[in-house]
Amino acid sequence: MLEYPRLKRNRRQFLALTGLTPKEFHAVLPAFGKAYRQRYEGSKTLAGRKRKRPIGGGRDGRLITIEQKLLFILVYQKTYPLQVVQGELFGMGQSSANEWIHRLLPVLSEALTTMGVMPERDGRQFARAERRKSEPSEYIIDGTERRRQRPKVAEKQALHYSGKKKAHSDKNVVLIHRQSQRVSYLSPTYVGKTHDKKIADGEAIAYPRQTVLHKDTGFQGYEPKGCRCHQPKKSRAVKN
Repeated sequence: MLEYPRLKRNRRQFLALTGLTPKEFHAVLPAFGKAYRQRYEGSKTLAGRKRKRPIGGGRDGRLITIEQKLLFILVYQKTYPLQVVQGELFGMGQSSANEWIHRLLPVLSEALTTMGVMPERDGRQFARAERRKSEPSEYIIDGTERRRQRPKVAEKQALHYSGKKKAHSDKNVVLIHRQSQRVSYLSPTYVGKTHDKKIADGEAIAYPRQTVLHKDTGFQGYEPKGCRCHQPKKSRAVKN
């Protein structure tokens, strides 16, 4: 069973399972704890009814501490296992794992929004959201693909098949702030066959003024208005 006090001693394993270092975990913890207490008041049950007995009555749960709750949802977000596997990792059944996942996902979202690290999802609002950050407008745009199960319908198989990955996948376009390495924008999910530039064109991303944009060949010809674009050129091998 995964337990926070033991796992935090192994920094490498902690990072692999949660996507965060112990230091980053502790930076998220106060906002997560506050969001959890606001959503689930101590005077009420999870169903919103007034408590008939104080907190702590009944048998002990598996996610008692706020650290264990945050660890649970971060492991789920990072590794995305089947719910039965998630339950085994934390010593509970599949139904309990399902309940905790749906309980904690909104809490994590609220905490990250409060911290100002949630990426913008509406391309037309990107410039407005970034102006509040007061950071230099320099970004890297890239397409990300993740594998998925092969669809059963033949038409969907062709749409989701990525020639680049030689597998069925889903795709998103992201904008990463070059200085802080913060994911500033995350596009909606597209089928793996969709070209990176086509996604960026379709989302009509509004950039802050005087943006410096770094891109690769997947965005060849993508020249948004008001941006200074940089695309590395392939060096030619010198033949002897």
